[in-house]
Order: sequence, then C-alpha cells, then structure tokens
Amino acid sequence: MKKLFSRKSGKGSVLLICFLFLGSAAIRVGMGAGQAVAVEAQIAEPAQVTETSAPAAPVADEETMVVMLQAFQNREEKLSEMERKMAIREKALTVANEEIEKRLQELEQAEQSLKSLMAVADTAAEDDIARLTAVYENMKPKDAAALFEEMEPAFAAGFLGRMRPDAAAGVMTSLSPEKAYTISVILAGRNANLPRG
Repeated sequence: MKKLFSRKSGKGSVLLICFLFLGSAAIRVGMGAGQAVAVEAQIAEPAQVTETSAPAAPVADEETMVVMLQAFQNREEKLSEMERKMAIREKALTVANEEIEKRLQELEQAEQSLKSLMAVADTAAEDDIARLTAVYENMKPKDAAALFEEMEPAFAAGFLGRMRPDAAAGVMTSLSPEKAYTISVILAGRNANLPRG
C-alpha cells in the first residue's frame, strides 16, 4: 500500500504555500505604495513634496506573517502525525495479512495431510475386507456358514455380496433358512433405492 502523504512532499508543499503568501504580501505592499504615491502626487504639488515625508505603511505586518507561519507549521505537524499513524496502521495490516497467509498455508497443508491419511485408511480398510472375504471364500462352506449365522444380517450380506458366486452359494446353502432369507432380502434391496438411468 502506497503512503498517502510523503514527508518530503508535505514540507515542500507547505514551504511553497508560504512563499506564495509572502509574494502576495510583497505585491500588495508594492501596489499600496504605488497608489499612495499617485494619490500624493495628485493632492500635493511637486514643489511641496519633501524628503521628510513618511513611506506608506505595509498592508501585512510582521505579526500576521508570524501567525501564518505558525499555522503552516501546525498544519505540517498534524500531517506528519497523520502520516505516522497511517504508517503504523499499514504495518499492522501487513503483519496481519502475513499471519493470515501463513495460517491459510498451514490449513492447506493440514487438509492435504488429512486427505492422504484418509486415502491410506480407506485403502487399508478395503485391503482388510478383501483379505477377510478371501478367507471366507476359502473356508469350507459349513464352517463359514457357522460364522455367518453369528453375524448381523447386514454385516454378513456385505461379505456375501463380495464373495465369488460359487463360494457365496455354498455358504448360503449351509445357513438356516431364516438367516439365508434375511441376508437375501438385504442383498436384493441394497440397490433398490438407487436412481435408474
């Protein structure tokens, strides 16, 4: 963010304004003196003008110039104070933006790590289920059926749905009719609510 006020340009502007006021005052004094001489020349005859006549009084006196210079200095001090406060705010905003950027990068890294961890966990879980399914497929149907009888029907249906059809058929024939029926209903209804394309 660019500074709105520059210290050098602020002082230069104030000095320029002072010089312009001083120049204006000098012009006014000069014009006043010229007018006074012209009026005097009209009223008095050239022979009566003496060297002891007093010069015309200046329009702007020293006190007015001092007051004006003091006002300019006060204004410059206020501008300097505003500039200092703006610099402090700008620095605080910069620090806050850097901190926010740092936090965002940390969050993105944490999100990537979490995605990687979840992918590993999903893969590991899938590998474990595939291995267990292979174990059930290689068991004798009657031994596997004894395990499936003890399982919750939905859990058992999940494994039977992954098994080779011939191995699943061997297990189903060894199950009790009630258990085989319940698992069959679960297997048949798993995809019933999916939209059809």
